[in-house]
Amino acid sequence: MNNKILLSGNEAMGEAAIRAGCRFYAGYPITPQNELTAYMAKRMHQEKRIFIQAESELAAINMVFGASSTGARAMTSSSSPGISLKQEGISYMAGTQLPAVIINVMRGGPGLGNISSSQSDYFQSTRGGGHGDYFTPTLAPASAQEAAELTMLSFDMADYYRTPVLILADAIIGQMMEPLILPQKSTFTKKLAAKSWALTGADKRAPNIVRSLFLGEGMLQAHNEMLRKKWETIKNNEQRHEAYKTEDARYLIIAYGSQARIAIDVIDSLRKQNIKAGLFRPVSLWPYPEKALRQISKKIKKVFVVEQSLGQMIEDVRLSLPGEEIHFFGKAGGGIPTVEEIIKFVKRNY
Repeated sequence: MNNKILLSGNEAMGEAAIRAGCRFYAGYPITPQNELTAYMAKRMHQEKRIFIQAESELAAINMVFGASSTGARAMTSSSSPGISLKQEGISYMAGTQLPAVIINVMRGGPGLGNISSSQSDYFQSTRGGGHGDYFTPTLAPASAQEAAELTMLSFDMADYYRTPVLILADAIIGQMMEPLILPQKSTFTKKLAAKSWALTGADKRAPNIVRSLFLGEGMLQAHNEMLRKKWETIKNNEQRHEAYKTEDARYLIIAYGSQARIAIDVIDSLRKQNIKAGLFRPVSLWPYPEKALRQISKKIKKVFVVEQSLGQMIEDVRLSLPGEEIHFFGKAGGGIPTVEEIIKFVKRNY
């Protein structure tokens, strides 16, 4: 029998990583994800695995690079400005096809900003974030339960596609405590192959080379074309979403993470006023679940996008629904849209 336990979102992601077989964690303290680093410090020691508090975010991501190149399941976590510092290493890992899980518990920005919740790292996560042509699969939990489930899923996705995978949470999801049932296994159904590419010693096989430097004529172009085909495969296979009361909806609210939680209360309140609203919640931010959104939107009169930012996900909504009338409501810098504010916004524009 599975019993519920009380954990914060940060702790839930840490325990899920342990259960997913994470062998190496390197990180550097930053609010609001410090509970995750502290949890990993305790649990990795208990499991006789490797935990390192690195001297910087740059050091942490390069340690993860090294651990992953040996075939170990590796993870790091940080918050917004810390993830910015890791972007060079993430680009190297995408170029060398090294799997890892990278958790971002977002805070306000730009710059050092503040430690309040935010969703302003959407562009950074879904557009690669670093230099070069690449994408990083990005999953956005809306609860502690889902934070655990998506973390476990991310390790399998990372290994299967040989790519860094990001969990994009926010301070609300990371720090609030909820009862949850810890997942026993990932929901990923594809069979994982042995890591024949890993640097495990070449005494009984030909040497492996892990690199992203290709100087010969046409070599980088060929490599990037191979990566492009992989991104297309991920885009086709890994679109995830959740819908709430969309069957008869005429007005669609699109939100992710903590803002989707708020949007559910908005929809319930609007329906009591005979306004048929529904929620579309992208779970995968990249690849964006455009196919499902287009299907749901066929009977929708107006679309409303709610974000804890100045408007970033709305660009993917526009790309998914060209020509649709889309209204945006958001707050940046740690401001949190309230149920009442969103209701007034919808009623003013519907």
